[in-house]
Amino acid sequence: MFRADSRSTLVVACVFAAACGGQPHGAPTRVIVPRGASFAQAADSLARNGVVGSPRMFRVYGRLTGGDRNIKPGTYLLKHGTPWKDIVSALNGGRGLVNTITIPEGYTLAQITPLLARTLKVPTDSVEAAVRDTALLARLDIPNPTLEGYVFPDTYAFPVGTTARQAVREMVYSFERRWKPDWDSSLVDLKINRNDLVTMASIVEREARLPEERPVIAAVYYNRLRRGMLLQADPTIQYALGHHVGRVLYKDLEVASPYNTYIHKGLPPGPVASPGSASLAAAANPANVPYLYFVASKDGHHEFRMTLDEHTTAIKQIRAATPVKKKPAPRMLAMASTGSNSPSAASRSGKTSSRSTSKTPAKTVSKTTSKASGTTAKPTAKKATSHASSTRKRASSGTTSASR
Repeated sequence: MFRADSRSTLVVACVFAAACGGQPHGAPTRVIVPRGASFAQAADSLARNGVVGSPRMFRVYGRLTGGDRNIKPGTYLLKHGTPWKDIVSALNGGRGLVNTITIPEGYTLAQITPLLARTLKVPTDSVEAAVRDTALLARLDIPNPTLEGYVFPDTYAFPVGTTARQAVREMVYSFERRWKPDWDSSLVDLKINRNDLVTMASIVEREARLPEERPVIAAVYYNRLRRGMLLQADPTIQYALGHHVGRVLYKDLEVASPYNTYIHKGLPPGPVASPGSASLAAAANPANVPYLYFVASKDGHHEFRMTLDEHTTAIKQIRAATPVKKKPAPRMLAMASTGSNSPSAASRSGKTSSRSTSKTPAKTVSKTTSKASGTTAKPTAKKATSHASSTRKRASSGTTSASR
């Protein structure tokens, strides 16, 4: 009996010694306690993440202190070496709880704002005010009224009670941490500023399906800019419209907006989405290629060409390889060549949603010359669009098609 009491006393002493030892250190670790989880399951989760060394002893500690009876589910941020009494206190009181949010690459502020408001449980207008933070706009030298493009796409864990302004600042700080010093040298070589580079990266982000094509897509756009050609980038039309459209039609190309790159030369005033690191790197280091045109195939890869004739041939080859549907689509593509009636690709809403650039003719970028004016009446058509003023035709139904 005496030996049993001694062993029990020794175990209790060891448990409490383990509970009190150590000092919190390092970066906080995210620990998830699922809804309905027992204290034992929470102990296992803490052990897997290295917050406690022995889940068994931690369970014993919980029983002895009564801390195992009322734990709150959620995501916690806890540091290694945190005393067990503090961990149990956090689990019982919900302290250290965080709200997690994932911002996919290619999301716009219009998509991020309601998502962040729901995650933080704050009013939407508080987020709208935060993305117009004048101090951040001035520090980053952003010439636009919002932080569009600078709210870095990533997964964040915000402690419960985080304000919209605090969250947005952390997201912008993440952008600054990801910015590489050598990209500043690229700005000089490309003769652009940082806002231009982020803008180009945002277009690339919305266009690219394959990672290896990002630098090539960026190069096509830079080549067109150097030649004074209109970009005619469909992502800029989607942004100018202010809402998602399944297909870009001719009427959409006439939207009155400085972001409409079908009627305004050069880059748009600012980013049209939040680009990730890969697209920023592509915009800073475009491929050394001479291409001016590209067309997307059904599987998402692009065919890049130097001349309009080559580009037209590529379009025909892609169409020839695309099965013909028995029933025509109810509407023609805004920029499809005459005779095409396949549905266009939906604009990408982020990595988590499907972003097909085009289904039958796929994305095109083309250029024609207006003989009447003697000036270049360009074209890039993307996501199954193509546009040339000298060949544009309008159907009586209000939908359009064009042949090049």
